[in-house]
Order: sequence, then C-alpha cells, then structure tokens
Amino acid sequence: LLERTRVEVYLPDLPSSRYQNLLRSLEQEFTYALGGASIIRGLEGSYLSASGELIPDRINLLYCDAPLALSKDFSNVATYVRRLKRAAMEEIVGRGSIDFS
Repeated sequence: LLERTRVEVYLPDLPSSRYQNLLRSLEQEFTYALGGASIIRGLEGSYLSASGELIPDRINLLYCDAPLALSKDFSNVATYVRRLKRAAMEEIVGRGSIDFS
C-alpha cells in the first residue's frame, strides 16, 4: 500500500465572491501542486456560538490525497499547510491576491 496524505479545506458555502474565488484558487493549487482535487458542495453542519446557541452552517469541502507520506514528509506537509492557511486568510480579509509560495 502507498502512504498518502489527505489535505482538507472546509469553507463556508456563501455567495461571497471572496469565498468562491478562494475555493477555485485552492482547487487549482491542489490540482497543479498535488495532482488533483475534489469538491463536495453544500454540506450541512452546525457549530456552537460563543453564547451557546447552535448555529446551522453550510460548507464546501475541498480535498486531495497528496502523494506524500507523513512518516517521511511531515515537515514539508506542515509547511505547505501553514502557507495555504496564511494565503487563504489573507484572501478572505482582502489583503491581495493568493500566493501559495
């Protein structure tokens, strides 16, 4: 068996162009950098608000199975995920275009 690493990104399913652009950008990034990506749209979930209220939530799930073994490539995977998170947060708060490097 081959060891692979699954990378998953959960994004709110909102009509906002920022979220839609981010989803497309991440899909392209995973496809080119890791060989492919899948999206499951419109998943239903919930979260607990700070006041203790149960809030329904719709999300999109983007994922890929990267040809990387955590037992050997943990540092590389961790660095990649940190860069993805930073770029995604910058995109959502509107600080510019996405740069995954």
